[in-house]
Amino acid sequence: MISMLFGCDNGANTTTICKNNPELCDDLHSDSWCRFEKADLIKKRFLLKNTPNPTGKQIYQQLINLENYSKCIELAAGVQHILHPERTNDRVRAFGISAQNLAQLQDSTKDSTDLYLSFYHWIRFGNLNAQARVIHAEVNNEITDPLILAHLAAYYQKSNIERAKTLYLTLLDLVSPEQVNPDWLLGLASIYQQKSDLEKTYLFSKANVLMTKNTASDARMSALINGDVQLQSFLDKQAESLVEQLKNGDYPSSELRQQLNRPSEK
Repeated sequence: MISMLFGCDNGANTTTICKNNPELCDDLHSDSWCRFEKADLIKKRFLLKNTPNPTGKQIYQQLINLENYSKCIELAAGVQHILHPERTNDRVRAFGISAQNLAQLQDSTKDSTDLYLSFYHWIRFGNLNAQARVIHAEVNNEITDPLILAHLAAYYQKSNIERAKTLYLTLLDLVSPEQVNPDWLLGLASIYQQKSDLEKTYLFSKANVLMTKNTASDARMSALINGDVQLQSFLDKQAESLVEQLKNGDYPSSELRQQLNRPSEK
């Protein structure tokens, strides 16, 4: 029954959910503003209603959906509707309720030991106890979620670059092509620069440029490898191969992956 409601027509699906479960929608605004955020929130509420014991990940997602809706409707509430001022009032009402609901859910989960809820309270509020729980889980290899691993990799860049490098390389192994974040390549480039491994700094910087269509100074890139034209040509081809393998999902089984994961000789 639940899966039948989640097809392609978001409007029709959420309309059906709201008709049959008005308590899930009565506190939301009624016009077409923030329709995607509103639809996502309604769907997650419906799933939670039909889940006797929701997981921490599901509650975490509900927090994110509430945040997204609240931010959007706050902006919409500031738009004055001249012909229908009641619509503006409706958005103001919806924002007030959503902000209250978000605050209540945040407060009720602040001491949770669940990984996802600990992660949320770490990144949103800098909760040190929550941070310690997430780091403890990572040390014990209990985390496989790319979002959390990526945040940990960025965190470790400030204090433990070897651990950060391991996590970024693990992410490249772990995720599907559509999940690859080019920022991870920049993270690796920065780490290798700190390690004075400028060939890999060049490689990952070039791969980031290729994946994002960003621009980079040719002179600065060349200076990383002392203007060695032959080496630059080799590394450019490696970067192209890396990007192609990441996009095709071939990276985990590639020879390049084996090379990049070899222990440093330095």
